[in-house]
Amino acid sequence: MNALEELEQHAHDQQSRRTFLGQTSLGLGAVALSSLLNTGKLLAEPGPAPAGALGKPHFAPKAKRVIYLFQSGAPSHLDLYDYKPKLETMWGQDLPESVRKGQRLTGMTAGQSRFPLAASAFKFGRYGPSQMPVSELLPNIGGIAGDATFIRSMHTEAINHDPAITFFQTGSQQGGRPSFGSWVSYGLGSDNQNLPSFVVLLSKGRGGDQPLYAKLWSNGFVPSIHQGVVFRSGPDPVFYLSNPPGIDKTSRRRMLDYLARLHQDQFKHVLDPEINSRVAQYEMAYRMQTAVPETLDISKEPDYIFDMYGPDARQPGTFAANCLLARKLVEKDVKFIQLYHQGWDQHGNLPNDIRTMAKSVDQPSAALIMDLKQRGLLDDTLVIWGGEFGRTNYSQGKLTKENYGRDHHPRCFTIWMAGAGVKKGFVFGETDEFGYNIARDPVHVHDFQATVMHLLGVDHEKLTFKSQGRRYRLTDVHGKLVKSILT
Repeated sequence: MNALEELEQHAHDQQSRRTFLGQTSLGLGAVALSSLLNTGKLLAEPGPAPAGALGKPHFAPKAKRVIYLFQSGAPSHLDLYDYKPKLETMWGQDLPESVRKGQRLTGMTAGQSRFPLAASAFKFGRYGPSQMPVSELLPNIGGIAGDATFIRSMHTEAINHDPAITFFQTGSQQGGRPSFGSWVSYGLGSDNQNLPSFVVLLSKGRGGDQPLYAKLWSNGFVPSIHQGVVFRSGPDPVFYLSNPPGIDKTSRRRMLDYLARLHQDQFKHVLDPEINSRVAQYEMAYRMQTAVPETLDISKEPDYIFDMYGPDARQPGTFAANCLLARKLVEKDVKFIQLYHQGWDQHGNLPNDIRTMAKSVDQPSAALIMDLKQRGLLDDTLVIWGGEFGRTNYSQGKLTKENYGRDHHPRCFTIWMAGAGVKKGFVFGETDEFGYNIARDPVHVHDFQATVMHLLGVDHEKLTFKSQGRRYRLTDVHGKLVKSILT
């Protein structure tokens, strides 16, 4: 066959493929779409939960699901987890330039003439086999230190809240990328056909903190079925999920069937995969009408569970109530559960404000670990606790013995992880005696993301999505596995 004949044959093959996909109901997209319709069975049961793009994990996962307790606003590592006696002996003295080394500051403190060192106003205890120092503000979290790995050498490039949170949640400081949970949903699919694989819960410890944006749980450029679904407190936990007045369940089912057939006809002509995602969302919403109220009903929880999580657990929308809901969602095999708790941005009045925040998270955070553990769920559930960066060792504004504030500090901070695949009672990384720079074992944001993906059975370099001519991944072109914290 000469070159011309080969070209003609290739053109014929391409046309045949295009015709097959575009005109026959047996096209791959049409088959996928038809599986959502339950054609001819108005109230049929849905099929199995959808698989992810990978089909199966790259290797056996240690974690089947993740609960991420994100502390928005950046908790002060120096007042919670990283005790520094040096700051006590040098209280009120200026941070030596040999320590700061001309590193970038925010506009809020760059104009200060002095950088007076501020020791924590709180005492620290030692917990667990590693004798991890934990503030007196978090006695319950100290109590579960034997089940957790504390990483005290986290660092990031972002110095302001919005890009820093976006970096942790999407792998980029700019919006538009898929969020952490969306990548997990896209790659691994769902284990529950009636609930989203990626659920978001929001709470506040105090008012006046940095806002959160939907880009943090956006699907970015992966199919929209993988976007995080926000569950809110109140009678309507998911917007537009309930049937409008005058529409019953049978009418809703009939409407969805007709709508899906219209979408199927449209797909035959344009072959847009987002059509499939849209129909899948409609079907999921229909099934969620029953599954969501049942899952969010905590009225049948015994009193000892409420006592474990604390008095706020009975108040919908609180961090404690959301921790309890996270446990219930884990029992339903929701794969990625993202809690955002606002209120940690303490540029001034830190001793008072951090008390409020610590009180709102201490008991429920520890209770979640204990509750999962007593149910045998901690063995295959990964729990993460931490914010977007740390706080400075010097005071922002005036320093007194009773009051100080701390500015943003990306150079080092602490997070902790517990559960599937991570060591128990372990401390990784170390900061210098000023709590300003990393002294040992740095862990970058992309390293953290790569390690969480590994625990889920995913090679972070191999889970990619092609958009606008480039293959993207959560960790961009960075990230290395932190093997030392793994079991």
